[in-house]
Amino acid sequence: MPTVTIRSAVEEDCTTILRFVRELAEFEREADSVKATEADFRRDGWGPHPVFEALIAELDGTPVGFALTFRNFSTWEGRPGLYVEDLYVTPDARRWGVGRKLLVAVAQRAVERGYRRVDLNVLDWNPAREFYDRVGFRQMKEWLPYRLTGHALLELAAAALPVEGPAGGPAEGSSGK
Repeated sequence: MPTVTIRSAVEEDCTTILRFVRELAEFEREADSVKATEADFRRDGWGPHPVFEALIAELDGTPVGFALTFRNFSTWEGRPGLYVEDLYVTPDARRWGVGRKLLVAVAQRAVERGYRRVDLNVLDWNPAREFYDRVGFRQMKEWLPYRLTGHALLELAAAALPVEGPAGGPAEGSSGK
């Protein structure tokens, strides 16, 4: 039986992470949607202000999967949580419990840090939904994901009004125009 190990990603894993992102996008029927580059991962994972963390799963020393997470915040819990942006395991490695071990490592990070939850989204047609159910995730049927992107994001941002400060004037750092 092969040995599965989970480790924190290092900057040298950016090529592997990008490969896994592309493989996941292909599986999700969105291969042409990946715009990310290795430089993006280096900047935002290991630059001066990291915004994500990643775990790499290895099968006998060969990378076969990853989980990319970032911190979110629950106003109701008053605590941070982890959001799993991507969880991917290569098809040949799925029978060895790699995905479960990745999620165990994510859960351990959350608990060690005092976080109260782990969130993720999954496509409605993805057979991995059964896997997520088995490990304890629950679909939140009453919460619908919404996204603002592209032209709609730019249009809404262009409609911005100046932020008012405490006395009704411009906030510190704003131009007031």
